[in-house]
Amino acid sequence: MQRLNGVLLHPTSLPGRYGIGEFNEYAYRFVDFLADTGQKLWQVLPLGPTGYGDSPYQCFSAFAGNPLLINLDQLVSENSLAAQDLANAPSFPADRVDYGPVIEFKYAVLRRSLAYFRQHATPEQEADFWSFCERNAAWLDDYALFMALKDAHGGAVWNTWERDIARHEPRALAAWREKLQTQVQTYQYLQYQFFKQWSALKRYANDKGIRIVGDIPIFVAYDSADAWAHREQFYFDEDGNLLVIAGVPPDYFSPTGQRWGNPLYRWDVMQQQCFAWWIERCRAAFGLCDFVRIDHFRGFEAYWEVPASEPTAIHGRWVQAPGYELFRAIERALGKLAIIAEDLGIITPEVEALRDTFGFPGMRVLQFAFVADTKSTYLPHNYIPNCVAYSGTHDNNTTVGWFRSLDAPTRAQVLCYTGTDGSCIHWDMIRLLMMSVAGMTIVTMQDLMGLDANSRMNLPGRPDGNWGWRYTPAMLTDEIRAQLAEMTAAYGRC
Repeated sequence: MQRLNGVLLHPTSLPGRYGIGEFNEYAYRFVDFLADTGQKLWQVLPLGPTGYGDSPYQCFSAFAGNPLLINLDQLVSENSLAAQDLANAPSFPADRVDYGPVIEFKYAVLRRSLAYFRQHATPEQEADFWSFCERNAAWLDDYALFMALKDAHGGAVWNTWERDIARHEPRALAAWREKLQTQVQTYQYLQYQFFKQWSALKRYANDKGIRIVGDIPIFVAYDSADAWAHREQFYFDEDGNLLVIAGVPPDYFSPTGQRWGNPLYRWDVMQQQCFAWWIERCRAAFGLCDFVRIDHFRGFEAYWEVPASEPTAIHGRWVQAPGYELFRAIERALGKLAIIAEDLGIITPEVEALRDTFGFPGMRVLQFAFVADTKSTYLPHNYIPNCVAYSGTHDNNTTVGWFRSLDAPTRAQVLCYTGTDGSCIHWDMIRLLMMSVAGMTIVTMQDLMGLDANSRMNLPGRPDGNWGWRYTPAMLTDEIRAQLAEMTAAYGRC
């Protein structure tokens, strides 16, 4: 593994005038910042269309992209939207995503964009749109109809719809597809624009030597096109109700565990189908990104099954999963893939064996390192080359926030290990990462900026108020650029 460094920044956190980060000029400036400072990696969170709670780990589709990331100004410049549609855009906060008003504004504008596109598209643009729909029909047809159906049912969960369409019956699909033709085409169009804009941004990054590290959750959301269209692959009753759900037992983040609520896979059914759905999911993910981090990798060896009736994740059980068979099938179909295993949490020798059999690098998070002794695998002197080391992830506090929250003995341990007074603890921790033998190191944008706990991206277990952090252009200073470039070069990560 080459010695590389990169930055974790989800596109929603980029600056911009429409309330949320987009594939806009600031996205391209961020790529320039990475290239100018010697970075080789840009890590993002899952790019799918977010549902309840705005979490990128609870998306309406495992294949679709998030329309909120579409660059509205680019639609105007390509004659796919009237400039007057943006003239009276609301005044949004610059440092945080206020999801409710942003969703209301952007979706209204994006729907007008389809009408404008129909009137003004060139024959080449129209042909490109329909070609996109045809190439992606295997997932796009179900997703677009699913979203149109949700709108037609006031946003209700799919298992509350009429029985025939909730059960994805062919005759009902045909009838509703005809009835909701315009709405279905709207969601096809939004995906067309998302993929066109993301592909251009990724190409720009790749041309500058920056590779994209993507992220796919192991599980899908219950209220998703995947669960609705592939009922047989999940543990549902006859009415589509959940029988068991995913989660994790009590851990570092929560004394009652984490009750995620995702449906669990019928691995026996998936195996009978030669893991076709997972193969296509990986194919799609590597169409979007160069590396893919698989969240909750340990669930491929064994997963925590919780009865759907349980209010917490305390009362569950470990159930074996066919990880070896799955990854062999993916490898046979797609070849060796650049997968990163998120192997945090309760990790057993069996999980490590699965990871190492396929050569996947695991993760090291520096904030987890400072425990009772010096044997922790999260301490840099215990790293191995085939790993990806982080200052923190989207689930962690910022480094400054974390350091300020430590008790006195742990803080003393950190200062002893870094050999500093802690006044620039974020740079101290970044230096520890970069000078280690870890093949890849990734730092969060918040840690580069030395921000406190108010800027963390997610607090696991908190139902709302997450995923909203954004930076403003003035926050990315020349001092940060210079220090990052100097440190990256000093430790051979250019």
